[in-house]
Amino acid sequence: MTPTGDIEARLRRLEDIEAIKQLKARYWRCVDRKLWDELAEVFAEDAVADYGPKRKLAGRPAIVGFLKSSLGADTVITNHIGQRPEIEITGEATARGTWWLSDYIVMQPNIRRRGYAYYEDEYVKRDGQWRKSRTRLVNMLEEWDRLSR
Repeated sequence: MTPTGDIEARLRRLEDIEAIKQLKARYWRCVDRKLWDELAEVFAEDAVADYGPKRKLAGRPAIVGFLKSSLGADTVITNHIGQRPEIEITGEATARGTWWLSDYIVMQPNIRRRGYAYYEDEYVKRDGQWRKSRTRLVNMLEEWDRLSR
């Protein structure tokens, strides 16, 4: 490969990694703000999700439907903080990433949940856009509090 070709390939790789970071940030923003239509665009049509025991989902509608039914009520407030991305471009249109997650969920009026986990994601690039094709949540710790009134 020529020096120019090498630079172009490296630049393309960095642009892909940045696009994947933006995609994951959009995922958490859409969940926290309950933007279900926009959230759907984060996933490939044939995406699969593993959010834990008894929470394995296939297809964009099933994944978004699960998140909406679990977190969509006005009485549920969520805050997801994802950091420390480890992203590997595995092919021309494929990648995988691991993310650290800290989340805080308030189920009004008196239940609070803090969680710490890792996301293990796979991505696919179709029509020039990166989308999540597979996601797996690996919980490390969940803390539940019931507040007395």
